[in-house]
Amino acid sequence: MEEKFKQEPSDVIKIVLFGPESTGKTTLSEQLARYYNTVWVPEYAREYLQNKWNEERKTCEPSDLLPIAEGQMRLENNLTKKASEVLICDTDLLETKVYSEAYYIGYCDSILEKYALENTYAIYFLTYIDIPWEKDDLRDKPNDREKMFLYFKETLEKYNRKFITLKGDKKERLSTAIQHIDKLLKK
Repeated sequence: MEEKFKQEPSDVIKIVLFGPESTGKTTLSEQLARYYNTVWVPEYAREYLQNKWNEERKTCEPSDLLPIAEGQMRLENNLTKKASEVLICDTDLLETKVYSEAYYIGYCDSILEKYALENTYAIYFLTYIDIPWEKDDLRDKPNDREKMFLYFKETLEKYNRKFITLKGDKKERLSTAIQHIDKLLKK
């Protein structure tokens, strides 16, 4: 059962965009995939929760977290096989863990936590809150952006993840990310 939360072995360099809602992760994922002529892994939770919202007008509940994690890893593992040298991930299970703890008063399913900590990535790009917040059906914390950013940052530090904070406009963020990915590709 738990195998569905595990990364499949690969030589592809995996990059994660990591941070609070509405901080440009998807835009940057698309830009980086285009630049490196590769694929990117969308955030499965958006599709899953938007469908739930459209059908039931219900938001995320703790029971949704494992199906979201399973869907995220299925996407990542499938797209890893299609990637060139680099796979751009719009999120990972560590981000799902952060949201679980933030929304459910510290709660995180033990299976989600296990794989959030076991799955590995070459580098995380922590997206800063210096771009405008955009409302949609799923985003609900426009006034908690700084608090959430700090929680994301503290999580990366706590688990000794290699990360770079991306600030500035789209062009600046893209340029900074490319510099760091290029260094990884040269190794």
